[in-house]
Amino acid sequence: MQITVIEHPLAISRLTRLRDKRTSNSSFRAALSDLGSMLIYEASRDLETETFDCETPVGTANGVRLKQPPIIVPIIRAGLGLVDPSLAMIPDAQVGFIGLARDEETHEPVPYLEALPEDLSGQPVFLVDPMLATGGSLVHAIELLTDRGADDITVVTVVCAQPGVDRIAELDAPLRLVTAAIDPGLNEDAYIVPGLGDAGDRLYGPRNIHL
Repeated sequence: MQITVIEHPLAISRLTRLRDKRTSNSSFRAALSDLGSMLIYEASRDLETETFDCETPVGTANGVRLKQPPIIVPIIRAGLGLVDPSLAMIPDAQVGFIGLARDEETHEPVPYLEALPEDLSGQPVFLVDPMLATGGSLVHAIELLTDRGADDITVVTVVCAQPGVDRIAELDAPLRLVTAAIDPGLNEDAYIVPGLGDAGDRLYGPRNIHL
């Protein structure tokens, strides 16, 4: 698995705002949007392009566009915070959805929604979720994608725990990981340490439904 860690000063400054427990929900959303755009920018670096004649007001230039825009697949709910910055960077992208809740006792994902094209073969997929902790949710999501033929998957996440990175690296799947940080471990509740807390709660407020 190819791993890219973004270390640009502007990215790290946004990550610091996300980590800071004093950051409000609105400021957290703004920082995630900024950092999400930077991560999508990097994730798009190797997308295939095509050229065309672009008519300017005074002549013809060589134009470049994506040959096949990726489909953006957020893991709901926290992944929704990366949809708008993804579409801001790639307006032609389609969006699919995978809904996974976390069982607070087992720490395992509980699926409740799947909205994806039937055939993803040959289609670049950006699987977006702010956090990669145990890797359980991402493993489930990656298996859903590969079951539909996905053969070009880029996982875009803000902060990872090393155990989660190790877990998805073991998958027999065409994966690339783009992130802003890889933290050393997890606490007893399977939260990333130092991490940034619960991204969904910090984006949208505490959950009212517990599984």
